[in-house]
Amino acid sequence: MAERKKILLRLDPAIHDAVTRWAGDELRSTNAQIEFLLRMALAQAGRLPDNAGGPPRRGRPPKAEPDDQE
Repeated sequence: MAERKKILLRLDPAIHDAVTRWAGDELRSTNAQIEFLLRMALAQAGRLPDNAGGPPRRGRPPKAEPDDQE
């Protein structure tokens, strides 16, 4: 998976608060909610790139299975 881009985003405080509340309602971080909204808007406008990949998986990563070394 390609490294994720880091950006500085300036938002109106009221917009940030609304997105943060919405993210909490859906058990996402504010950052994940912003990415979700951007992906949704791009898909709706027909501008989501084919190589964008899927959204990041939510929750904990699966446990690694122990190696069976004898």
